[in-house]
Amino acid sequence: MMDIHSATPTSEQKLANTRSHNQVANTTSDTSRVSAWLAPLAYLLGRYFLIPSFFGHIQIIGEENIPETGPMILAPTHRARWDALLVPYAAIACHRKNDLRFMVTSSECKGLQGWFVRRLGGFPVDPKHPSITTLRHGVDLLQQKKTLVIFPEGGIYRDGEVHPLKPGIARLALSAEASQPDLGVKIIPISINYSQSYPNWGTDVIIHIGSPITVADYNHGSLKQNAKSLTSDLTKVLQQLSHQETEIPNHTFAEIPNL
Repeated sequence: MMDIHSATPTSEQKLANTRSHNQVANTTSDTSRVSAWLAPLAYLLGRYFLIPSFFGHIQIIGEENIPETGPMILAPTHRARWDALLVPYAAIACHRKNDLRFMVTSSECKGLQGWFVRRLGGFPVDPKHPSITTLRHGVDLLQQKKTLVIFPEGGIYRDGEVHPLKPGIARLALSAEASQPDLGVKIIPISINYSQSYPNWGTDVIIHIGSPITVADYNHGSLKQNAKSLTSDLTKVLQQLSHQETEIPNHTFAEIPNL
């Protein structure tokens, strides 16, 4: 999974003036979709079989911080490839709909893997040269009150530290909020921590969900400065959540009951 990099000023202007909701509805299905049969099956197998059999104890803190409705971006730290499975696991445990949309690198959308990724809500982005079409699609999804998953650090970091966030997540959120009055986009910071740097069988996991960040609070003045402030605040929250995780010993972990 990969976060988008910043777009050029021209791209930002185009994003802020993106199409209306009615126009979006005619194009979104060609860019990303959630299979009506594959997604429920994948979530079922992951939640009740794969994740419980692989990991030890899983604790989720802050379930109440994921709203049940409305456009939002889940912004998790990135510690392992398992993150892409644990984020939906946590979202469903928090009674969030399982039609998440993932922004992934274009290399992950090729071949058989790409076939599955695209039908489970993934859509590609070139991390070095993100196209305006891809960025606009992210805005389109938020306009339709969907939930995006974007890893703001970009790559996987196993040292437990929060690394510099890419500015794309803030610019995407701000552009979506500016495109419709009172859209109400939220960014949900999520910190994922494993008891081992390279998760293997029996590894314990803690998922700490922070309070939603209201994007409209940053939607004033210049887009560049607003994005900088939003990115800075998101970084601080992720650092706080990660620090709190390290203070919780493994033996205090409690399993989330299967709902």
